[in-house]
Amino acid sequence: MAENWHKHDMDFLGGRRLRRTRRTAWSRAMVRESVLTPADLIWPLFVIEGQNEKTAIRTMPGVERLSIDLCVEAAKAARDAGIPALALFPNTPDHLRSENGAEAYNPDNLMCRTLSAIKSAVPEIGLIADVALDEYSSDGQDGLVRDGEILNDETVSVMIRSALAQAKAGADIIAPSDMMDGRVAAIREALDGEGHEHLQIMSYAAKYASFYYGPFREAVGTGSRLRGDKRTYQMDYANSDEALREIEQDIAEGADSIMVKPGLPYLDIVRRAKDNFNVPIYAYQVSGEYAMIEFAAAAGAIDRKGAILESLYAFKRAGANGVLSYYALEVARELGR
Repeated sequence: MAENWHKHDMDFLGGRRLRRTRRTAWSRAMVRESVLTPADLIWPLFVIEGQNEKTAIRTMPGVERLSIDLCVEAAKAARDAGIPALALFPNTPDHLRSENGAEAYNPDNLMCRTLSAIKSAVPEIGLIADVALDEYSSDGQDGLVRDGEILNDETVSVMIRSALAQAKAGADIIAPSDMMDGRVAAIREALDGEGHEHLQIMSYAAKYASFYYGPFREAVGTGSRLRGDKRTYQMDYANSDEALREIEQDIAEGADSIMVKPGLPYLDIVRRAKDNFNVPIYAYQVSGEYAMIEFAAAAGAIDRKGAILESLYAFKRAGANGVLSYYALEVARELGR
């Protein structure tokens, strides 16, 4: 009876065998639903002062902070690998950090000098400038603080000045990552008023108060100085409907694209955003996700290359138009082969 089961089974299924298309590599490639290319990848870079300087990040093995000249070389490598854009994050020196974050709008700050240097040397690559105060504040918060409270409108005023400085320095995309209310509309109005109508805004519209940001905060020098937490402005990780309201509002205010952050733990948000809004959706494979792959691979628990590709394909399968990933250059070169 058992040896004849397959005959009855095929009669029941009408002869269908779903494994047929999975039998060979060429067939799997032909029917593959999601495609990953170098153009889907955005490479985040951490910038430091100095000349020909690079420093390791303890919790992100393989990722280094780079001085401006080395960022220029990285931009050339990214361009040659087919990566369309870089996302820049400065590690501002301690003596330039302050409670009011004024270094954020200094036209000669580390971010602005990096934007200018890369745009001059590699004009064909897109530059995404992070706009938030945590990289410039002495308390590690994304907003101005008074009596323990994060000030919304006062923070937005500083962000406008920061965005304008970045625009003049050569940014192609302004990326507010702070989660203050109304900042997209305010930045859009300010950019247009200064003749920067062509600049895009990529809003971190659904940015969660996540424990996966730890290595990033070490990389930009905010982790050890952070006072309190960011739960009054970053989103509660128990919520998803709220993310749609945030995204809808930022689109209405003029965002050209939106970001979901973190990535893999929030693929449901990526999918819901893609299903509900007709704008480009990006996701950030954040530092904690990177660290987990690296440390698990180093321990022999997973295949590193396989896990990297699987994770990036998950973003595309969920509907993301692109992914910010520290693996961008490595993967782009691999795909190019």
